[in-house]
Amino acid sequence: MTEQHNALPALSGKVALVTGASRGIGYGIAEALVARGDRVVITGRNEDALKEAVERLGAERAIGVAGKAHDEAHQAVAVERAMETFGRIDHLVNNAGTNPVFGPIADLDLGVARKVFETNVLSALGFAQRTWHAWQKENGGAIVNIASMAGIGASPFIGAYGMSKAAMVNLSLQLAHEFAPVVRVNSIAPAVVKTKFAAALYENREEEVVASYPMGRLGVPEDIGGAAAFLLSDAAGWITGQTLVVDGGLLLNSGA
Repeated sequence: MTEQHNALPALSGKVALVTGASRGIGYGIAEALVARGDRVVITGRNEDALKEAVERLGAERAIGVAGKAHDEAHQAVAVERAMETFGRIDHLVNNAGTNPVFGPIADLDLGVARKVFETNVLSALGFAQRTWHAWQKENGGAIVNIASMAGIGASPFIGAYGMSKAAMVNLSLQLAHEFAPVVRVNSIAPAVVKTKFAAALYENREEEVVASYPMGRLGVPEDIGGAAAFLLSDAAGWITGQTLVVDGGLLLNSGA
């Protein structure tokens, strides 16, 4: 049993649905929310990985729902399980994403591009629609969409991913406008965070990559977890339609 289980905070009364949260950034966000007393519903493709994540978070505070983020049936089941188990969904974090291709977009297979957009963008819209109708429309709440630095500038060799994350930023703007004043919607644009998902961007050359970061290190999931927890808190109650860049200062070099 972890230390967190031994000293669970009092329940906040809030419930969050976090997609793609069996590991990496999604798990970091779920962990930050549980640490402040929220209960969480986490999703992911691998049922065994989800079970392990739920055990680490604490089965009394978390449940897992396995499935593919772009699968509408899975979206429906995840929202239904959240409502059946906890009776509410105050917060939605759209973190599930994929990046199955590396190379110039001049040679990009359009079928692969469709898969990237289905998983990274349409799934987020689908979950937002469902949580809105299930709870948030009548009761309020907040949404955080995990975008990327790749979506706010050129992203050589991961162009499909970058395009999808730019769409995620705009999706946040559209939802923020439409859901106001009941639900706040913001996005987070991380630079490279040390996860299995992003390993190809820094493995075997981490020192070289870190040299571009004024803060002297790459991000870790806890960095994004803290940012998301803030945006989903009352302290951010007058913030909506914004993209919070969490990049270790990387953008400081853009004018050099």
